[in-house]
Amino acid sequence: MNTGKFSTIICLLAFFVINTIILSVTIADEQQSGVGYGRGGRMSGGASSAREDEPIKPISINFDYNRAKVELGKKLFFEPRLSKSGWITCNSCHNLATGGADNLPTSIGHKWFLGPINSPTVLNSKFNLAQFWDGRAKDLKEQAGGPIANPLEMGSNHELAVSILQSIPEYVQWFSEIYGLDEMYGDEIITIDQVTDAIAAFEETLVTPNSNFDNWLNGYDNSISEIEKEGYDLFKEKGCIVCHNGVGVGGNSYQKFGIAKPYDKDTHTLGRYNVTKDEKDKYVFKVPLLRNIELTAPYFHDASTWDLAEAVNIMNEYQLGLKLTDSETSKIVAFLRTLTGDQPSVIFPILPPSTSTTAKPNRN
Repeated sequence: MNTGKFSTIICLLAFFVINTIILSVTIADEQQSGVGYGRGGRMSGGASSAREDEPIKPISINFDYNRAKVELGKKLFFEPRLSKSGWITCNSCHNLATGGADNLPTSIGHKWFLGPINSPTVLNSKFNLAQFWDGRAKDLKEQAGGPIANPLEMGSNHELAVSILQSIPEYVQWFSEIYGLDEMYGDEIITIDQVTDAIAAFEETLVTPNSNFDNWLNGYDNSISEIEKEGYDLFKEKGCIVCHNGVGVGGNSYQKFGIAKPYDKDTHTLGRYNVTKDEKDKYVFKVPLLRNIELTAPYFHDASTWDLAEAVNIMNEYQLGLKLTDSETSKIVAFLRTLTGDQPSVIFPILPPSTSTTAKPNRN
């Protein structure tokens, strides 16, 4: 055999053996220490279990839902004929293209009426202990029925909205397939309970997992920067975490706005008092979710600021009695931006046409 070829073969064999040994040692080491790789980069061994005790929890991905009901709920979410004018939809105030909110101080309703309060995001709303700022709806299903019949919002009523759906054969078929509609005098009857149930089923799928912070919680160290980590530490040290915790980073409690200092920017909106009529509930509101907060300006129930840094300072002043340095504020804001997750990817539905018996839009 040619000496040059023999030497080349020997070198290649040696290279193969050495790399096999190195690979085997590396795999064994990673298996022992629990090292892995994911969207957020390298995950240090044992980090995931160490962060299970953090007061904020990551969003888990769940595909266990009734797809046909969710698809019907999506159609209804984008259905303008549920409004009296035939123009306003759930998406009008909870725009899925802009963080699940409308980015307005108050929403524009029927006949261009302006609502009395800032519209909260629909994203991750399943994590709220109740719905609306004052918690007057116990769940998403109950909430879904409110705007339809509110004269300042969609301006219709439940009877009219249901009769419009009832006049469209495709809707009758879809409701029948999902709910097994009752027959009355030979007609299959849609109910408002079924309408709100389907809308709620769709809204429950509108979650935003895989934020950089969630990836960090799951052990991927490189998912957030050192500045963002310092911001999270400040968020805990200053006391923000007392109200903003859990999966939604809020939404799981009620708090008075103005604990450390009376909130003088809005003394007219009474919050939960309107539900309970209890004096101690004046100016008490459901704590808002902080996920995707950078997308949902303006902030607070009264939309008193469009600037996230100012919102952080207001919270510290009125809720905690603290004054932050500019550096502390910027670090907390940097942390808050890590809470933006994957936005729902929604294909706009094609809605069935009206019929000759469908009520016409009414802008009056």
